[in-house]
Amino acid sequence: MSKLQGKIAIVTGGARGIGAGIAKCLTDDGATVAIIDLDEAGARAAAEMLSPRAIGIGADAADEKAMADAVNVVVTKLGGLDIMVNNAGGAGWDIESMGLGTPFTNVTQKGWDIQLQGNLRASFASCKAAIPHLQARGGGAIINIASIAGLMAMPAVPAYAAAKAGIISLTRSLALELGPNLIRVNAICPGFLWTRAWEFLAGVMKQGVPEYKDMALRDIFLDVVRRNTPLGREQTPADIGHLVTFLAGDGAANITGEEIKVDGGITLNVMR
Repeated sequence: MSKLQGKIAIVTGGARGIGAGIAKCLTDDGATVAIIDLDEAGARAAAEMLSPRAIGIGADAADEKAMADAVNVVVTKLGGLDIMVNNAGGAGWDIESMGLGTPFTNVTQKGWDIQLQGNLRASFASCKAAIPHLQARGGGAIINIASIAGLMAMPAVPAYAAAKAGIISLTRSLALELGPNLIRVNAICPGFLWTRAWEFLAGVMKQGVPEYKDMALRDIFLDVVRRNTPLGREQTPADIGHLVTFLAGDGAANITGEEIKVDGGITLNVMR
């Protein structure tokens, strides 16, 4: 029997990228998965590719009422909730909305607010919506997708980094509060993955770094990975998804309040 057989999971931001990889790993390990994404059509299409029982729902993960309604739909249709994966985030695909800095005085209030809303508030609203249903099941797992940006000094992306650090702090607080309810709360901190955000950042680097001006965006990203990652390879959605399934299963029954890096050793370069 698959280790998550009979479990019901939600993945926010699961229509593509890391979220889609997480949803596939959960499905492969036996869970029934609901994808909640701002892109309703994308959520439904991704769910159809997973399993006949999977469902896709359109909702803004940063909207408290919308998330409460969406989670209620999942519980009604699938019969409960055991695993909540808060992956939605990384809002904004231009310099202002990504909250890029250096110097910090260049960060706009709009960019700051977009990053805090799209990342930290999304985790707040999603956790709040899920907790009563996890309590009703007698326990479960919440897995928040943070970032190594929440653990390191990141002067180029201060708003994003602050939001991810907030997710790590929220993870610890909820782990302490919800432990008596047998709800485990952990955070995963991915390193360098090829995402829309990295595609945008590679474009910025192409314009600003002379040695990158004739390189393809993907090659720029891979060069950054090679220069900064001891293992010399990028992280993938499946890398994150496999850790999610472990944290959601019985093998992690005594693990809570942790932030776990999946970064190929990137942060070791900072620590040495």
